[in-house]
Amino acid sequence: MLNKALIEDVLQAALETGGDFSEVFVEDRYTNHMVLQNSRLEKNLSGRDFGVGIRVFHGLQSVYAYTNDFSRAGLLKAARTAAKAIQGKKDGKTTIIPLLKESVTMLHPIKIMPTEAAKSRKLAVMRNANDIIRNYDPEIVQAIVNLIDEEQNVLIANSEGKFVEDQRVRSRMSMVSIASDGADMQTGFYGPGAYQGFEFIENLDLNHYAKESARIAKTMLHADPAPSGKFPVIIDNEFGGVIFHEACGHSLEASSVAKNASVFANKIGEKVASDLVTYIDDGTLENEWGSLNIDDEGEKSRKNVLIEDGILKGYMIDKLNGRRMGMESTGSSRRQSYRFAPTSRMTNTYIAPGKSTPEEIIADTEFGIYAKYMGGGSVNPGTGDFNFAINEAYLVKNGKIEKPLRGATLIGNGAKTILDIDRVGNNLGHGAGMCGASSGSLPVNVGQPMVRVSEITVGGKEA
Repeated sequence: MLNKALIEDVLQAALETGGDFSEVFVEDRYTNHMVLQNSRLEKNLSGRDFGVGIRVFHGLQSVYAYTNDFSRAGLLKAARTAAKAIQGKKDGKTTIIPLLKESVTMLHPIKIMPTEAAKSRKLAVMRNANDIIRNYDPEIVQAIVNLIDEEQNVLIANSEGKFVEDQRVRSRMSMVSIASDGADMQTGFYGPGAYQGFEFIENLDLNHYAKESARIAKTMLHADPAPSGKFPVIIDNEFGGVIFHEACGHSLEASSVAKNASVFANKIGEKVASDLVTYIDDGTLENEWGSLNIDDEGEKSRKNVLIEDGILKGYMIDKLNGRRMGMESTGSSRRQSYRFAPTSRMTNTYIAPGKSTPEEIIADTEFGIYAKYMGGGSVNPGTGDFNFAINEAYLVKNGKIEKPLRGATLIGNGAKTILDIDRVGNNLGHGAGMCGASSGSLPVNVGQPMVRVSEITVGGKEA
């Protein structure tokens, strides 16, 4: 991508004003995005993006610059521009350590690179999903199928001698179904993704995913309004984990912990969750959507146990916030692209499985709400207060799932909710999503088995 001698010169130029650490991130990314709507191919875009990010530290001061000009003059100009913002000691200039190439263990095998699969093969899978949705029921009036794949090649080098290259390949297909009875409309969604090539798309079980998308839309079309009040709430596996990703996971990232902007700051060793809860971030899970070989600072991805049996064990830490906290990086530094400085972010974050079966949890609930599929929401990262929509909900009465409900929202606080979990199932599942934060939008998995929270405020239309 760039030769080692040039990168060493750029790293050194970035330290000319007294910085004590410099880093170069080189990215070459190929992307493809296709949209099939109303049985027509409405979008068919491919592209390539190349650029270089340069970061300089002086103590806890950080400056970031990026450029698309990868000529020697262009890179040195960007490095010196970043260096000008550093107020270091010019008489104590840092000298870089000669770069030494590190090997990367490929944890996520790829069989068919996205660029090797003809668009006609991709379109054939999309049309199959479209047909399954549209043929599901006469009340399904629209199907939208998105296919996104990408190949990201990165080179990361720093003034401490690190020089490492990696290739990331991801594929995702999302299916949206819209049901209507002429007076009302409801939507169903399913969007599986993986750190895999076209083999993931070609092997998708469309009879499950596409039908499930259509089934959700039709079921919610005929659902009753949800009640409002405080109830036990059962949240099913896979994307149900989005609540704990947003309301707890972000508060365990060093970007908030280091600034004491997290309810979990300075609480390592303290009880912060139910004894039933072990919460993990693991970027090494083979071929999962949020996985990595190395993070965006070149550190090996790893399994980080954040909470174990209710006790806070650690945080997700990047290099800069590690300096602020006096702690080592945990391989958790990520960025959307070279246009963003990296910071601590989640990969595949999940609640570990417990011992209860889903049937036991339902049967043990006298009256409550069952959230089969969660939707989007909002969180105040400083307090953990959240508000999430339930895409598919049911009333639970006398230990049985009864009628479907729509319009339900969950309102609560992440730190309290994770203490109020009183049952954890044995059916761990992961769901693919995109997470937006200061270093951009990133692929992440949220996951959990079925869990029951003893009480959450449910917002609905009926008192």
